[in-house]
Amino acid sequence: MQQPLKLYNTLSRQKELFEPLNPPYVGLYVCGPTVYNFAHLGNVRTFLAFDTLFRYLTHLGYKVRYVRNITDVGHLVGDGDEGEDKIGRMAKLEKLEPMEIVQRYTNDFRQVMQTFNILPPSIEPTATGHMVEQVEAVKSLIERGLAYESNGSVYFDIEAYNRQGGNYGKLSGRILEDLLNETRELDGQAEKRNPLDFAVWKNASPEHIMRWPSPWGSGFPGWHLECTCMSTKYLGQQFDIHGGGMDLKFPHHECEIAQGRSLTGQEPVRYWMHTNMLTVNGQKMSKSLGNSFLPHELFSGDHPLLEQAYSPMTVRFFMLQSHYRSTLDFSNEALKAAQKGYRRLINGLRVVKTLDYSGQDEAVLDEKKKQDIEKSIQGFYDALNDDLNTAVAIASLFNLLKYVNMIYMNQLAPAAIGDDTFGQLKEKFVLFVEDILGLKEEGGQNGSAVLDGMLTLYREYKEQKQYDKVDQIRSYFKGQSLVIKDMKHRIDWAYEE
Repeated sequence: MQQPLKLYNTLSRQKELFEPLNPPYVGLYVCGPTVYNFAHLGNVRTFLAFDTLFRYLTHLGYKVRYVRNITDVGHLVGDGDEGEDKIGRMAKLEKLEPMEIVQRYTNDFRQVMQTFNILPPSIEPTATGHMVEQVEAVKSLIERGLAYESNGSVYFDIEAYNRQGGNYGKLSGRILEDLLNETRELDGQAEKRNPLDFAVWKNASPEHIMRWPSPWGSGFPGWHLECTCMSTKYLGQQFDIHGGGMDLKFPHHECEIAQGRSLTGQEPVRYWMHTNMLTVNGQKMSKSLGNSFLPHELFSGDHPLLEQAYSPMTVRFFMLQSHYRSTLDFSNEALKAAQKGYRRLINGLRVVKTLDYSGQDEAVLDEKKKQDIEKSIQGFYDALNDDLNTAVAIASLFNLLKYVNMIYMNQLAPAAIGDDTFGQLKEKFVLFVEDILGLKEEGGQNGSAVLDGMLTLYREYKEQKQYDKVDQIRSYFKGQSLVIKDMKHRIDWAYEE
């Protein structure tokens, strides 16, 4: 019997049974990128995890509305309430319009997502496209006594929020007194009643490029408010799942809860989900340490820390081998192992599509193998139902691969596992690899028709004992990272593992 889906809720700090508010509909919101620079691997890991969740929920029969925003204003350098807008700063550095920066890096982000076979969301709203909603939300917070205007900026009043039954800090586990002790006297703090109060609208200084008119003067929205307004507009005042990287837990998601609860009187989100960070050879990945690399550097191998290039699907497979809440450590050894594993899986994907039950002689039913296949299929589902544990799911998939290869190598007759189990093996293997894990064959550029033609020549040269030409063909295949498989019952090619 299949286990029900359980997800780890950061808010309750435990795995909970997933029960959507309005089944079969599911609302999923994930904080998208701030488009001021190239997409980095931390982005990729987060969006890949939620891509897998999106795919799996869809497979389970849910109708998922997946909203992933583009932050194109209001996210300041240092993530606080003071300083330059990240996009405005880049626009000044590159002597471009801010929206040129936004367009350039939005294009790059979408291209990177496509390269990793990450599905586009149902809706991809932008912060600048929802300025009316944000101004209205600020007005509402002021009317409710939960925000106040100061020198043209508007701040969320945390003490007033807590007096009205709020609990600022509950998501991240931060204690208000400790936060106050940690807070340094920063520029702009004098405008606030409490150092922890955060901006929902910022007055634009004369040199600030990105600005909009408002009842409080020319300014721009607070970073935290944008996600509150976009998520509730498209998913309702309360929705099912909100995701993002663990670095967003505080203050971004903490502030979202406070804003959402203040505007609607109810908890905005049922399940909060967070992905863990990336490390490189055990150290945190960061530009300052010189150990961060961009996706295109991984694909080209052009980075001092990389010994070779790694393909997008190798990296996707590598990331899926780790649970989304675990730290993921990049190393050449781990990536090389992932490359081997990915190629083994894709070789299996290629051959499973060619397997056929028809024309089978009667064989004694092997109950043990039949049950093991069924158990592995169930194991894949059980792993994903246990908080999307792709690492364990992949182990079950490799057990299925063992049987795919046995049938392919004529070591197991399909009739020995029965028509129904054989059909399940074929169908589920393709489904798990392509539709749920989102892995695909990258070798299409090699041209299967050309390779099949060369194998025909290979057979003829072998029969004619023209071994120099046989070696030439083998050498060509090796140059393409392919191998020729000489088997008793057939000759085929495969990706080199």
